[in-house]
Amino acid sequence: MSLIRSILLHLDAAPSSAARLEFARQLALRHEAALSAMFVAAPPQRPVQLAISESPAALLQPLDAAAMERAKSLFDAVGAQGGPSLRWLEGRGDPVEAFCRQALYADLLVLGQCEALATPGSAPGNFVESVLIGTGKPALVLPYTGEFKIIGRDVLIGWNATPQAARAVAAALPWLRSAHRVHVLEAVDPARPAEPGELDIAHYLQFHGSVPALHRLRSSAADMGDTLLSLAADVDADLLVMGCYGHSRAREFVLGGASRTVLRTMTLPVLMAH
Repeated sequence: MSLIRSILLHLDAAPSSAARLEFARQLALRHEAALSAMFVAAPPQRPVQLAISESPAALLQPLDAAAMERAKSLFDAVGAQGGPSLRWLEGRGDPVEAFCRQALYADLLVLGQCEALATPGSAPGNFVESVLIGTGKPALVLPYTGEFKIIGRDVLIGWNATPQAARAVAAALPWLRSAHRVHVLEAVDPARPAEPGELDIAHYLQFHGSVPALHRLRSSAADMGDTLLSLAADVDADLLVMGCYGHSRAREFVLGGASRTVLRTMTLPVLMAH
């Protein structure tokens, strides 16, 4: 039985949004899941003089209504094709906070990588980390370029024995159970050798029917993110699974090096959890 019965999709006005919608629709079909979508975009730029003259209430309306309507029309057109149960969501107040509230009722989030050159109506630059850190929910983050019709045949796991990595692996079980190959890049601490009889990531995956290929490196490696992406290319992985490391303080996000590198330069879908 699938662990995924409710999917929440982020839409914006970026060119990659349509492909993200089709990906989420196919994912919902495959898992017989309900699919909900919400539009979140950075506030449209206003001339300084206009912004100064606007009322406080007007300044609290950050969504681009025309861009949101276009996204909803696209969503409705997909719904007219039949398939999974679809629901369009509109939140009140801050759109990022509204999305995070709705994320609590989803088994999986589908988000898009922040584009290098933001287009009008695209998501705020820190949207992905805001949602991951703010909700604790697992998210499939799709690169803003490329086509990703099928994922999970060849999976690479970034493992460092942390709660974040464990949550990401648990969320990835629907793919791991049917994967052709599973690779694990494990960060090991030379100062703490494994005790005989201890459980490890290989045992856990074997409990779920996977016999992984293990790749080990010292946990002090300069940038785990670059190493993960390099190995993903070497083993032809179509899905990367990893924890998202960081914390938030009044919307100031501090990400770990691996998380920051992967979110910035990812070339394949990444299943992340905080």
